[in-house]
Amino acid sequence: MFTGIIEELGHAQELVRQGDSATLSIAAQAVVADVQHGASIAVNGVCLTVVDHSPTSFTVDVMAETLDRSSLGALQPGSPVNLERAVRADGRLDGHIVQGHVDGVIQLLRRAEHEHWTEVTFSLPEALAPYVAEKGSVALDGVSLTVASVGSDEFSVCLIPTTLALTTLGARQIGESVNLEVDVLAKYVERMVGLRSTGQADSK
Repeated sequence: MFTGIIEELGHAQELVRQGDSATLSIAAQAVVADVQHGASIAVNGVCLTVVDHSPTSFTVDVMAETLDRSSLGALQPGSPVNLERAVRADGRLDGHIVQGHVDGVIQLLRRAEHEHWTEVTFSLPEALAPYVAEKGSVALDGVSLTVASVGSDEFSVCLIPTTLALTTLGARQIGESVNLEVDVLAKYVERMVGLRSTGQADSK
């Protein structure tokens, strides 16, 4: 589990495709300080398992489904990536509960620059619209954010200078893709309501 609070910006070194999977190597410093084989690190919001590491980099395996359902397959050498280690059980949950399971890839539609913040608007697929609510939480490329406004096919978030400077979102341009993970609590609520409405929740 993650919190959506990015620890550092790493950089993709190499993405090597191997049939229905790939290996991805990433240059990093902070997240490899205490890394171990098998540790979980979120890369642009995707939970991945460390299979090799050094003091300045780590390598993960990426399955075909992950490449298909996220933007990781488009990474090029030098591409910046948001990195976060799995949260400790005794740590602070400063963002929100982030699983590292991407629900969809969306596009940046508009940027509106203000004196001390930037409003960024993204596309919203119909299938994911029920899970995005005003003042609710989303993770964009692994960054925990609060939804400022939401429409039928788009939503906006507001980025403070720290987020703009310390994550990939500061450099994202119109038309570029980001990974979206909706709030897992919303998905469980929908599931429970759906089961109760059909009577399945009380069946044995």
